[in-house]
Amino acid sequence: MKQLLFLLLACAGSYMATAQKTYIQCGRLIDGIANAERNAATIVVEGNKIIEVKDGYINGGAADNIIDLKNKTVMPGFIDCHVHLELEYGKNVFADGFRETDADIAFHAAVYAKRTLMAGFTSVRDLGGTGVNISLRNAINQGLTDGPYILTAGKAISATGGHMDPSVGLRDDVMRKTPGPEDGVADGRDELVKAVRYQFKKGADLIKIASTGGVLDLSNNGSGAEFTVDEIKAVVETAKDYGMRVACHAHGAEGIKRAILGGVTSIEHGTYMDDECIELAKKYHTWYVPTLTAGKAVGDSAKVPGFYPAVVAAKAAQIGPQIQKTFAKAYKAGLKIAFGTDAGVYPHGKNYIEFQLMTEAGMPPMEAIKSATINAADLLGIKDKRGSIEAGKMADIIAVTGDPLQDITTLARMDFVMKEGKIYKQ
Repeated sequence: MKQLLFLLLACAGSYMATAQKTYIQCGRLIDGIANAERNAATIVVEGNKIIEVKDGYINGGAADNIIDLKNKTVMPGFIDCHVHLELEYGKNVFADGFRETDADIAFHAAVYAKRTLMAGFTSVRDLGGTGVNISLRNAINQGLTDGPYILTAGKAISATGGHMDPSVGLRDDVMRKTPGPEDGVADGRDELVKAVRYQFKKGADLIKIASTGGVLDLSNNGSGAEFTVDEIKAVVETAKDYGMRVACHAHGAEGIKRAILGGVTSIEHGTYMDDECIELAKKYHTWYVPTLTAGKAVGDSAKVPGFYPAVVAAKAAQIGPQIQKTFAKAYKAGLKIAFGTDAGVYPHGKNYIEFQLMTEAGMPPMEAIKSATINAADLLGIKDKRGSIEAGKMADIIAVTGDPLQDITTLARMDFVMKEGKIYKQ
């Protein structure tokens, strides 16, 4: 028996010694941590993890895989903290809600997920859909389809008549039943506690609420507050019990203030954030996810006759252009900012536009990149696994031709994508 055990251990040791490694030779390396590029470096990958980052170009052994990216800028895979992989807005999106089944949604979502990955976004936070997003996450984790690593909110939660209430703008008899906590519509502490617990039961990784109205719903106003501070605290406390963080959709200042005081992890959009909101966010260390691309997209689409219903077009024309101005103010004030685009409001795979809009508003390119790498990972609670290129992290690695610190538009042309050690684009 001892001889057999010794033989097995010897074989295992031999395997470990000869296991194939991948050596990625980088012309320029932005590692997600340093504030400057690193020239001529080699990332050593084994399995799904980075095991070492070395200066210079290392070739490894005869059995190892060499990837020559000496004419590229190599970075950690990007993280988009605000996407909706189940949909893509167009003229027929409201009608599609009555036609499409969950199966239809799932097929579309698989396409959008792969498109997102190929654009260099190896991780995303999906902030609400029908619940198909939970199945999509599971399918990607099982290797059944290609896509980014997903943390999902399942169904988002709002008040009756709020942003995610599916019955807003419809006749009462159109809905089969009045939406309740299981549908993401809840009022008061008891219902909100139940709504959070239901999303946990269904497999959500986090919770998303809406403390104000929104642009792309059929309500008349997107800025009014829709939860009390006590209601938001009920959500946050319950989510914390289940190990989940809370993202909060909010446009109007009062709804933003209540959300911050209620203890949410992040404010999404934050369109009408005022000085008091900014000071509260700094005091409570609340993250801000600006979604500038969504603001630009809805503002542009509102100019196209018939693209949105009239009530949506009016809100989009007003709120859309404001978001970039708010971002510039929030950045100068020193808020914690994580990259998020609201992909699905515009076509998936164009998430890189956010970088251009952030730099236009005054954020330096390196800070914009860090907002989509280490800062985004910090917001999502995955900083120990993703968001930077260093030993022990998942091998989520991307590369572009050119230097994005000199020309941010190079991020639109992704040349290399590796997720968890597997190459998806080269």
